[in-house]
Amino acid sequence: MDEMNLIQQAQRHHLIGEEIDLEIGPGDDDPSFANSPLIGGPPREPSAEEQEEAKQMAMVSNLSNDDLDMSKTQPAKRKKKVVKRWREEWADTYKWAYVDVKEGTARIFCSICREYGRKHRRNPYGNEGSRNMQMSALEEHNNSLLHKEALRLQLASKDKIVVDKPVYVKALMSKSAGSIVEAILRRDPHEVEFMQCVQEAVHALERVIAKNSHYVNIMERMLEPERMFVLRVQWIDDRGETHVNRGFRVQFNRAVGPCRGGIRFHPSMNLSIAKFLGFEQTMRNALFKLGGAAGGSDFDPKGKSDNEIMRFCHSFIKELFPYLGPNKDLPSEEMGVGTREMGYLFGQYKHLAGILQGSYTEPRIFLSGASLRTEATGYGLVFFAQLILADMNKELKGLRCAVSGSGKIAMHVLEKLIAYGAIPITVSDSKGYLVDEDGFDYMKISFLRDIKAQQRSLRDYSKTYARSKYYDEAKPWSERSDIAFPCACQNEINESDAINLVSSGCRILVEGSNMPCTTEAVDVLRKANILIAPAIAAGAGGVVAGELEMYHGCNLMHWSPEDFESKLQEGMKQTYQSALKAASDFGYQKESPDALVHGAIISSFLTIAQAMTEQGCL
Repeated sequence: MDEMNLIQQAQRHHLIGEEIDLEIGPGDDDPSFANSPLIGGPPREPSAEEQEEAKQMAMVSNLSNDDLDMSKTQPAKRKKKVVKRWREEWADTYKWAYVDVKEGTARIFCSICREYGRKHRRNPYGNEGSRNMQMSALEEHNNSLLHKEALRLQLASKDKIVVDKPVYVKALMSKSAGSIVEAILRRDPHEVEFMQCVQEAVHALERVIAKNSHYVNIMERMLEPERMFVLRVQWIDDRGETHVNRGFRVQFNRAVGPCRGGIRFHPSMNLSIAKFLGFEQTMRNALFKLGGAAGGSDFDPKGKSDNEIMRFCHSFIKELFPYLGPNKDLPSEEMGVGTREMGYLFGQYKHLAGILQGSYTEPRIFLSGASLRTEATGYGLVFFAQLILADMNKELKGLRCAVSGSGKIAMHVLEKLIAYGAIPITVSDSKGYLVDEDGFDYMKISFLRDIKAQQRSLRDYSKTYARSKYYDEAKPWSERSDIAFPCACQNEINESDAINLVSSGCRILVEGSNMPCTTEAVDVLRKANILIAPAIAAGAGGVVAGELEMYHGCNLMHWSPEDFESKLQEGMKQTYQSALKAASDFGYQKESPDALVHGAIISSFLTIAQAMTEQGCL
């Protein structure tokens, strides 16, 4: 190939450099290295083009005999020049590295420490034991514990928007609202869950922002968490082997009070999910004078012994302890964290704090004993649905209800639906869903709890009750129902599930989990005029109970169920009315499917915005 063709091909493939300086230590010289790919894979024979280029390189770098003799007497460390084309596809695949020219030579740099070669291997994240190639050092660096979070911070400074997953961007009416979303896309391009909940909030606040441009700055400040912690959590299993998991805690906003929010243990947990949960919790807590936080770990409690879970919980809270306290941050239960885990977490906190009694919500409340707070979220969802139906001159009695999930929230939803005379027909787990055409009753719920306690599949239920059926790898949204209660996890309802819900006759969706619908699913439901009760309002039952304990000195363990439910109903009614009033103030009709969603977000935002404005820029 002539020289002109080589130049044209280089321009077409975005050649960055011809030579890359690779330092080789003593005894590391590998004669097959020149024909080996830099990233792992089977060896290949050099192409005709590469052979021709190697010959040209050999002619240019041919040393004299004197130079060769001198090189034999020098130390073993030396340099080898390797010719490699760096194409645009490489840069897209390996975002943690880039190629730049240093002293006239193209080298591979780390995107974080911005060093190369042995300098890179001495970076603070550590790359001990890496081979002679810079690429190997970079690959090892990519696997280091804090690298992904450091990369997030590094990417935040880039002007170019790059996303690893497709982000569904909603069309916004105002330029101001669009600028808020665009700023988040640039700063956190790969945090898909957080981006999704921000878009929903900004969409709901468009009319608020249009009336007062001051709120644009408030929203921009509010969307950046006050504090984010990424923790290394080490624990020892029953075999004596040490494991490392990553822990998270995002204290999102404390303008109206100390933070309160859940702890989630699940393999999918990451910083994006922690931020989205923290933002949702901030909006949910605002009406009750509490700040919002969320966190957890990618630790999976499934299949672990009680001792292993205890050791992990103790290690997790030891790392998080300096940032917790009644006036700082108040953890609560979430997915994968129940009464057992909260007991272990608080036990370690109590030990480190040197207190003898209390709970995360209030030191004067003794932890042992049964608290009605665990039922509050599930019961609150049903109370909220009852308020919606009352405005329609309807009631829950006789209505078919599809429920997803089979955790504590879903079970308490089933209990209260039965108490109101509704017919709950479904529950689900990670493998599929169970439908009982006769509806569940209290005895069947007790049986479901036994199945879950023994970590058995919901499929075992159908062996006892012939009129039930378990469907593998399916969701319950195609079953005929009047009301849906998604209580499993975020984004469990996608666009096709939303279409199934519409087709099955569902008219009301009450969100039991945080952000259960994808953005596309929400669009389908709104076009079908299905009323959505948002999680930040309908799921506020746990916050109501926590607020009673926190600010009113109420020990829920000493309350009768009737007194507790009466207070809970009052709190849910307050939340419902606040959402409707805020929606009405900004022109949303009560019958609109957007009324409750937009109203709840507007009401919470205005409460936080007022506090942030009064307190100034802290």
